[in-house]
Amino acid sequence: MQTHVSVARPVPTRPLGDLLTRRERITYVLVLGALVALGPFTIDLYLPAFPSVAAELVASDSAIQLTLTATTVGFALGQLIVGPFSDAVGRRRPLIAATAVHVLASIGVVMAPTIEWVMAGRVLQGIGAAGGAVVAMAMVRDLFAGQSLVRMLSRLVLVMGFAPVLAPVIGSQLLRFVDWRGIFVVLAFYGLAMTIVAAVMLVETHPIERRGKFSSAQIARRYRRLLLNPAFVGVALVGAATFTSLFAYLSASSFILQGLYEMSAQEFGLVFGVNSVGLIAATQISARLMRRFPPQYVTAAGLAIMTAGAATLLLLTRFDTGLSGVLIPLFFTIAATGLVMPTVQVMALADHASEAGTAASLIGAANMGIAGSLSPLVGVFGNTVTAMASMMLVALVVANLVLWLVVRPRTSADVLQ
Repeated sequence: MQTHVSVARPVPTRPLGDLLTRRERITYVLVLGALVALGPFTIDLYLPAFPSVAAELVASDSAIQLTLTATTVGFALGQLIVGPFSDAVGRRRPLIAATAVHVLASIGVVMAPTIEWVMAGRVLQGIGAAGGAVVAMAMVRDLFAGQSLVRMLSRLVLVMGFAPVLAPVIGSQLLRFVDWRGIFVVLAFYGLAMTIVAAVMLVETHPIERRGKFSSAQIARRYRRLLLNPAFVGVALVGAATFTSLFAYLSASSFILQGLYEMSAQEFGLVFGVNSVGLIAATQISARLMRRFPPQYVTAAGLAIMTAGAATLLLLTRFDTGLSGVLIPLFFTIAATGLVMPTVQVMALADHASEAGTAASLIGAANMGIAGSLSPLVGVFGNTVTAMASMMLVALVVANLVLWLVVRPRTSADVLQ
């Protein structure tokens, strides 16, 4: 039985987003992008502080990496709650409530006396940041379709991409003036700003006629429809495997580059930023490619580059080629992630307008839940380049297998209109 991935088709009525002025579209891109960026910013701002947190709280490297896992697990759980809730009651109220939780959780981490306290606060931070991620993506799907959806998602990913570029750089610079707790003060203010902006600037985009009841039965029906769709499940697994590769890098890079290669926090932030610039550029290339090719083929190309990069990284570690032998293949592996990120969102959301929140929540939960659970294994094996590259390569092999055996690009002839 062939699995058919269908994406956005022409709709009889004009999408509401097409009625927005250019200025209004830019406003939505910036605001929604900042909301989506709250999640990765919450993760990445903290990365340069790993060694100082471990020293102050007398915690092992594995325990510190578990705080990253705690955030991603919270992020996954939060999306599973916020997504269906936003489909039932609208987008604004769940968004405002979730970002408020993020603020309170950030304040809690500032006062943390132990690493266990940090872990608990990071779970709540993840739950709060999930609101911005899932609701922003759902709002874009509420407003746009076809090529307009591709353009808006690519622009949203572009704005979102500045988070991993700026976060480690800002985090490393903040450590010049404050301790690691000061980073969470900054995150509290960021969350507070997003709560106010969401309340003042965003209007409701999910019409009442598309909503359902927020009940366990209704939620179960929505999840069942999506989980019984092989194409959707395949796309979700491709996204999750891709993010597992990315998170292996996120969880281990500070220990490898600052520990093994003795980089300063500022040098680490620079390397992290360069890789993220490559990722941002690739997201825009992805959007342009989707004007000519189905998103499934763009996904295949991105995964091929990522897999080649991870395999090269693993191979070069066997010959001890030094720092350049790590940074060069790592750049191509991380940058090519930008080719895959927009295509996964487009393929997942295009055919699920009435349940965009639930679809976005499942994609996000799969990404963060699976990636966050597996990436600490790099720490278990010593935070070495070999361990990181092996985790990345295994995840990418899985992504390729699922793409070609489940999603099956060759059977998908639809092109975004």
